[in-house]
Amino acid sequence: MKMIDDERNNEVKKVKIKKANQLEYIVKGFANKRRINILFLLEQNPELSVSEVAENFNINFVSVSNHLSKMMSRGLVMKRNDKKEVRHALTRKGRKVADFLKIL
Repeated sequence: MKMIDDERNNEVKKVKIKKANQLEYIVKGFANKRRINILFLLEQNPELSVSEVAENFNINFVSVSNHLSKMMSRGLVMKRNDKKEVRHALTRKGRKVADFLKIL
């Protein structure tokens, strides 16, 4: 019986570690003041291009592109091709993160 309990405890620990690692990965997607500002901007103004985001914060295109890329890889932002430009909007997860950040 003791051996079964130990195995269950080990499985629970593995699940908790995996969940913590997943959360850390997502949090790193918005753990930056510029990315937080981008989250709030896209919440208020969905479907913005990299240029429009850059103009809004008066920062360079490459910096914004890198931030958006990190946010996309974490599932916070999605993109859509619109003829010559790529438009960015929050995903459902991104909207939940923005709501969470407003509470803090």
